[in-house]
Amino acid sequence: MKDDGGWATFGRYFSLAVALPASSIAGYGLGYWLDRAFGTHYLAIVFLILGTVGGFIQLIRGLDNKG
Repeated sequence: MKDDGGWATFGRYFSLAVALPASSIAGYGLGYWLDRAFGTHYLAIVFLILGTVGGFIQLIRGLDNKG
């Protein structure tokens, strides 16, 4: 991996640190909104799980990136 300096490295790892909670919150928010729209009670959990899985995939891809 090429070293672009301290701030570039900080930015790369900070974006990875934010990806998992942001995708989990976005998934839950979408599921909650759909629950309210359709009168159901399970979509928030389903979309929370999907968002968390998506966040882990993004985290793994970002850490596996060689540069």
